[in-house]
Amino acid sequence: MQAQRAEGTKDLIGREMRAWQKMQAVAAEVFGPYGFDAIETPAIEQLDVFVHGIGQSTDVVRKEMFRVFSGANFARVLEEGTDAKLKAKQRLALRPEGTAGVVRSVVENNLVPQGSAPFKAWYAEAMFRGERPQKGRLRQFHQVGIEWLGAPDAAADAECIIMLMEFFKRLGFDMSRLRLLINSMGDPACRPAYRDSVRAFILDHADEMCDECRERAELNPLRAFDCKNDHCREVMKGAPLMGDSLCDECAEHYAAVKRYLDAAGIEYVEDPTLVRGLDYYTRTVFEVEVPDAGVGSIGGGGRYDGLVELEGGKPTPGVGFAVGFERIALALEAQGVDLGEDAPACVYVANAGADLRGEVFLLAHELRAAGVRTECDYQGKSLKAQFKQADKLGASHIVIIGGDELAAGKVKLRNMATHDESLIDRATAAEVIAAL
Repeated sequence: MQAQRAEGTKDLIGREMRAWQKMQAVAAEVFGPYGFDAIETPAIEQLDVFVHGIGQSTDVVRKEMFRVFSGANFARVLEEGTDAKLKAKQRLALRPEGTAGVVRSVVENNLVPQGSAPFKAWYAEAMFRGERPQKGRLRQFHQVGIEWLGAPDAAADAECIIMLMEFFKRLGFDMSRLRLLINSMGDPACRPAYRDSVRAFILDHADEMCDECRERAELNPLRAFDCKNDHCREVMKGAPLMGDSLCDECAEHYAAVKRYLDAAGIEYVEDPTLVRGLDYYTRTVFEVEVPDAGVGSIGGGGRYDGLVELEGGKPTPGVGFAVGFERIALALEAQGVDLGEDAPACVYVANAGADLRGEVFLLAHELRAAGVRTECDYQGKSLKAQFKQADKLGASHIVIIGGDELAAGKVKLRNMATHDESLIDRATAAEVIAAL
């Protein structure tokens, strides 16, 4: 049987790979001036990192997270019907999102000791979720994100949002067609009572809600605001709103975030039903949509002041965001922007005879050492066929090594666009071509 990629995955080849690389380059360009350095955490973590961080009641943990077992442990789980007897280090999962792993790294490596400067990092990594594959939603997808640990000030929330919008701008989005939504989810002082009021509302309207929302009433009632069922969303329009239940400290923090955004000229829409999908969020949450692109949210984030404690560390505030590469590419395409780029032009070194192959090898080596993208024939093609190959590769110039020219210390240089030809000294050919 022919080998095939797993369902819900995609090969990044050519323009798509260059688009992913460009997104990472823009990330470094935007986040660097704010003091963020790159980080990479393992794609595989102990299961508890995500259960503690994301929340046992979330759809990500309950339905979408890929579990990982060694062959021996998988056989043991099948035999026993449970993984309860496995050690914590044997209960593994593929990374479904980036924040929990970064926070685990911060805790394990003591990256924010008492009194130290905040820890700032950005990542660009593959994530994995067992969702039904559809447009803009894959089982292996890619995200760029930032995490900022140790900064409780509302200015940090605002700067994260400012960075996010600048990132979208540098990628080429028409910013007038983006919609930034913000909200506050409160904190452990005021959210529990609010959750109870939403739970009571759902139970009072249980006969109007879908089965999943009735289940959410017990597990995570705030997720009912994000139900995909149109009727449920209509019913939830009458539910209590977090803004009416914020404690004084949360209300002031939210007001400060808005003041900073206003001062920076960032346009936003307050959405009191915005809750995000992960349990670790506190206070500020935000999300960016492209309403006319048909891909939903292209990124979002918020504050998570209790997550470090859940991962075993000391109380440490945190804030961050993540954006999806695949969705961004689709949204840009809808705006007529191609994030990918053409393959960079190369120089092709051709030989007029097989006996000159060694000379081609040496000149190609010199050109590459000078930083010139260089191609040549490795298939024994005729000179005419080499010209055709150079054209297919998009070569800007072709260098022809012929016996007579080489005997005179020269090589022929041909401009593939104008077809102009000239003889240049073989000894300085690499230097001359690198300067073109």
